[in-house]
Amino acid sequence: MKKIGLGLIIVILSLMTFILGFDYRENEIPNEFYQVYLDDELLGTIKSKDELLNYIENQGEKIKNKVQDYQFLLDNNCKTNLNSEDNKKFNEILSLFRQEYASELKLLEKQSILDVNNSDTVDCIDGVLTENEKYLINNYILKNQIYLYVDRINEPNGLEIRKFTTYSNKIETVENIYKIISEKKPFTVKGYQISIKSQDVDEKNKIKTIYVLEEETFKKAVQSMIKTFLGEADYNAYYNNTQIPIQTVGYYINNVYVDENITIKEMQIPVNEIIYIDDATLAQYLLFGTTDQQQRYIVQEGDTISSVAMNNKISTSEFLISNRQFTSEESLLFPGQEVVIGVTDPQIKVVVEKEVKEDVESQYTTTEKIDPNKIKGDDRVIQKGENGLLRVSRLTKSVNGDVISVEPLGENEVLKYPIEEVIERGGKEVPNVGTYDNWQWPTNPGYMITSYFQWRISPITGKREFHTGLDIAGTGYRSPIYAANNGTVITAGWSSGGWGNYVVINHNNGYYTMYAHMDQQIMTVGQTVAKGTVIGYMGHTGWATGDHVHFEVWQGGEWQRINPLNVY
Repeated sequence: MKKIGLGLIIVILSLMTFILGFDYRENEIPNEFYQVYLDDELLGTIKSKDELLNYIENQGEKIKNKVQDYQFLLDNNCKTNLNSEDNKKFNEILSLFRQEYASELKLLEKQSILDVNNSDTVDCIDGVLTENEKYLINNYILKNQIYLYVDRINEPNGLEIRKFTTYSNKIETVENIYKIISEKKPFTVKGYQISIKSQDVDEKNKIKTIYVLEEETFKKAVQSMIKTFLGEADYNAYYNNTQIPIQTVGYYINNVYVDENITIKEMQIPVNEIIYIDDATLAQYLLFGTTDQQQRYIVQEGDTISSVAMNNKISTSEFLISNRQFTSEESLLFPGQEVVIGVTDPQIKVVVEKEVKEDVESQYTTTEKIDPNKIKGDDRVIQKGENGLLRVSRLTKSVNGDVISVEPLGENEVLKYPIEEVIERGGKEVPNVGTYDNWQWPTNPGYMITSYFQWRISPITGKREFHTGLDIAGTGYRSPIYAANNGTVITAGWSSGGWGNYVVINHNNGYYTMYAHMDQQIMTVGQTVAKGTVIGYMGHTGWATGDHVHFEVWQGGEWQRINPLNVY
């Protein structure tokens, strides 16, 4: 019995040794597999790295083909002249689409998102697209159109495929791994990230990001935006160094630049980002802040460019930018004409610095002689006034077409001296009551109006606002500012709301005037001032980009503004 038991033990041990030895020999060579990580999260193990990358590329090609097929449906919908081959192709693609999107179409129909029946079905080919189908197809094309413009689709950012050694045979299919990846993160394409950082102190932490497939697309879009504000001829002359120096009057562009820090970095861009493919679309975004179509307006009887701009809350310069068929604010409109209401929102700042020499009128002054023997209001002109003519030289700086600073360049050349107007007025005129028809300009001659009574984008806040007066510049730092008419000073001091040093005068005839951003005001509240009295000196206190006076006229009460040019 002992011999039998011993023999049985030997047999069992031999079998175990054989079995274990067989297993060991089968796995004594380990497997080289790949672990797939997404942002350091293990998704699974695959046999081949290349197989997964090729699968990703092939899926991208399938999406590209589907975009092309869906575009074919849209392009050939309701066409009656398709040949038999294209007609067959149309219906095959539509059949596959309806199978794939059956549940989505049912949901749209149930929720009545759109009309199911197409109103353009008359004489259409069989299988015409419904509005719901067009809605889904357009969404798919819009979401995946980038696939049409790239050679290959790449793995998502953060995807790592790490080689490792294991004795296990357990692996995932690349199809499963692809599905997991696509649910967690978008795939990518090779392109460029444009980072635009503002130089403004208030916006120093704001960075705009733009994606393009080609670096040249961004460069051409910026060139297009510069041409918008500079003009084609001036752009070519400046960049080709063919400008003609100023002989008598004219301008010379000293510098053109973009006032932001712009960095360009090549990277893998997620396909769900907005990626600009052509420079025209990107140029529209840089100018308007959107690629959506701008609002249209049908011209009515009596409309002018300035009135259309005012009523639609844009500036006249914005109107002219969006409607290049008009050369100036004085161009005529006709009823029924369609114009574009382009609400600009520039994403970059195009700065243009110019030397300007031009001839400007210098307003004549008026002297009043009071005849106490005549009735008040019995006035007559003894000597008619005539404006003079000055040749003015100055340096201007504009941002996106709006002049933000003007500096005089040397002394003004007098071409013609003004002739003073002399008016004889009757009656005992109260000295603090202004006239209705004889206002003095608030600055010296040689001025420039840099911003009018209109809608604009504020050079301070960058937001759209209505500019409630005139910005008058060009006469120089600490040049005098004059009372526009007789009156009483009702406000004189500092404004915490952005006006800086300012003065308000009640002319006691239903009108008020306000003068802001003075370097210094020299008035006191309650003081009576005569027209032409120096009330302060030009500066840039408060919210101002350069030396100027912000001049307002109010009618009927305080802060009830009107266009100051209406009284001159």
